Amino acid sequence: MKNKTIITVVGKDTVGIIAKVCTYLADKKINILDISQTIVAGNFFNMMMVVDRQEALNSFGEMADELKELGESIGVVIKCQREEIFDSMHRI
Repeated sequence: MKNKTIITVVGKDTVGIIAKVCTYLADKKINILDISQTIVAGNFFNMMMVVDRQEALNSFGEMADELKELGESIGVVIKCQREEIFDSMHRI
């Protein structure tokens, strides 16, 4: 059974955002299942990822806190939600 999490990254576009987030995930053995990114108005970065935490080396809370700190260090906002919570919030 997969342990899916939704990660969103939003902020001003700069070089290396995807690389830094993906490096963090790889280091923690978190598998990327899907990734979508867009640059809006030529300046604003928006990325959504679906990841599998089944073999992760840290807890969900640790991951969320560490990604938040990573985001702050590179000038973006990174948020994590468990898939079931995300689905519940977006159900019509």
